[in-house]
Amino acid sequence: MKRSFQIDMPKTETFNKDLVISQAIEVFHDKGYNATSMQDLVEATGLNRSSIYNSFGCKLSLFMECLNAYQLRYHKKSNTVLLDAKNSIDAIELLFHMYMNEMLSDSEDRGCLIANCKSEMANHDDKITSFLTQNQNYTIDFFEQLVAKGQQDQHINSNKSANEYALYLFSSLQGFRMTGILIRDKKHLQSIIKTILQTLI
Repeated sequence: MKRSFQIDMPKTETFNKDLVISQAIEVFHDKGYNATSMQDLVEATGLNRSSIYNSFGCKLSLFMECLNAYQLRYHKKSNTVLLDAKNSIDAIELLFHMYMNEMLSDSEDRGCLIANCKSEMANHDDKITSFLTQNQNYTIDFFEQLVAKGQQDQHINSNKSANEYALYLFSSLQGFRMTGILIRDKKHLQSIIKTILQTLI
């Protein structure tokens, strides 16, 4: 008697993964991680539960993919902003204005997905903590390079080291984004940016 055999073929995704992640980002952004149910994700993406589990593993794994996609989105925006910068201090100002304009256009007061994640889950999961730490280090290093270049070109003073100013800018940006949740007056936000920059000049 002949035995039949089957070859397990790799599962192919029959949906647009980038689109699904974008749809999931909207849900997590609106409701936060803990308040988002699998049913919310099913309704938002149009996928059934088994498809989500087979493709992403679990809700946390999908959330991690959303965080990485959201982070990449901001890296691209920041790099685009830098193309118009005349020097380092101008680049820093443009970055703060980029965030200000986003805050002013955030009519639903959703804030930043990554900042929201930090307040909700920073110490709840090792993978989340690792991602947030990596994102923080990337931003600080990004500012440090800008400051070092600005100090070299004498557009930024040398009263503090590039790393000290980078930490200052990072904490200022975090506070600025939190402030923008309740203060929506453009002149007030511009004044905050001006005060932050005056420390560097």
